[in-house]
Amino acid sequence: MRKTTWRSRLLPFAGLLVGLGLWELACRLLETRMPGPVQTWQASKLYILEPLTKRGEMDQGILLFAWQSLKLVFQGYSLALLLAVPLGFALGLSKPFHSAIDPLIQLLRPVSPLAWLPLGLVLFDRSGPASLFTIALCAMWPTVLNIAVGVRAVPADYLNVARVLRLPPHKVFLKVLVPATMPYMFAGFRVSLGIAWLAIVAAEMLTGAAGLGGFLWQEYNALIYEHIILCIVAIGAIGLVLDRAMMLLEAQFRPEA
Repeated sequence: MRKTTWRSRLLPFAGLLVGLGLWELACRLLETRMPGPVQTWQASKLYILEPLTKRGEMDQGILLFAWQSLKLVFQGYSLALLLAVPLGFALGLSKPFHSAIDPLIQLLRPVSPLAWLPLGLVLFDRSGPASLFTIALCAMWPTVLNIAVGVRAVPADYLNVARVLRLPPHKVFLKVLVPATMPYMFAGFRVSLGIAWLAIVAAEMLTGAAGLGGFLWQEYNALIYEHIILCIVAIGAIGLVLDRAMMLLEAQFRPEA
């Protein structure tokens, strides 16, 4: 058991080291403009070693850039859930409503954040509200669809027992529907959170906001490739942390899992 635990802890680090080694080797052998990990560290260490230092609006520590992005993500994600949860339950409970609304959802769901953001700028004339609008519209659909599927998957026996016990509608919702759909709900929450994180990076790249996406786009225009890689690594690491945090939150609501 102990051997398996150590192996599960060491293998990810071993894979990371192998990946870094192959990256460095490829950059040296191919002689591309792409910097290797050593060059990236040397050019980016100021942003990592001083993560909370603000030298200018677009010259900050990596954690400050991340915080600017995360603030908008959490606001847009909260708005997405406020819209998605009731809509998902409505779609699952009412077949006529589902038939009427589903075509519209399938029309809007595949639209890219790069398409929604210009419309948001036209509507709100400010980058902040436009970003929230983009995040909410892009992130809400996985939660909507997962909750609707979860409601339709509730066993009929559960609802029959509720009828026999003559539970009022609000108790049926809280005691039967919500617990039964919890796994579907959290599956939607996790996917929606990932999409919200993707959307804010795209929005910041277009608006030049002081976040990870805006910093990445600025460094691309300045041809500082090391900082582009720094942003990519930071975006991926934060996305991983957000996903694991959502898994821990789900475990609190589903202790049996």
